[in-house]
Amino acid sequence: MISGTHINYYFHCPRHLWLFSHNITMEHNSEDVAIGKYISESAYERAKHEIHINNKFNDAAVLDFFERKAKVIHEIKKSRKMEELHIWQVKYYIYFLEKLGITGVTGEIDYPKLKRIVRVNLEDEDRQRFEEIFIEIESINNSSYPPQPINKPYCKKCSYFEFCYC
Repeated sequence: MISGTHINYYFHCPRHLWLFSHNITMEHNSEDVAIGKYISESAYERAKHEIHINNKFNDAAVLDFFERKAKVIHEIKKSRKMEELHIWQVKYYIYFLEKLGITGVTGEIDYPKLKRIVRVNLEDEDRQRFEEIFIEIESINNSSYPPQPINKPYCKKCSYFEFCYC
């Protein structure tokens, strides 16, 4: 099963992806995750949050919210620090909905604290890249051991920091 979280972690850190895929989760200990969840839940109170969608292949998407008439997926984020992986996560959701026959969807990444919106579209090159990404994710997940830590500056704030470096 591949989800938007898998896509996010794929771009964030292969080790994080492997640990998450093997049900080793540390997010419940993260203050940053808790803050992000609070922002998501409180930013757009009228919109229905966390729309869970599965397909026949058991892949999954959890949309922060979806404007049905305008066909716009909204992903709510705390900060732009990891914007590239946010963009790929939204592109995955658009791709996912296309596979379910829902076309013409676009996405927006909402940064309520920054009062900023980033619009996201899925291009043909992105669809091709997803086919490669899925193969790479499966390869990482099927490995007997987690990949080595990546030693990036953002590792210090990661919920898995102690697991990787202590």
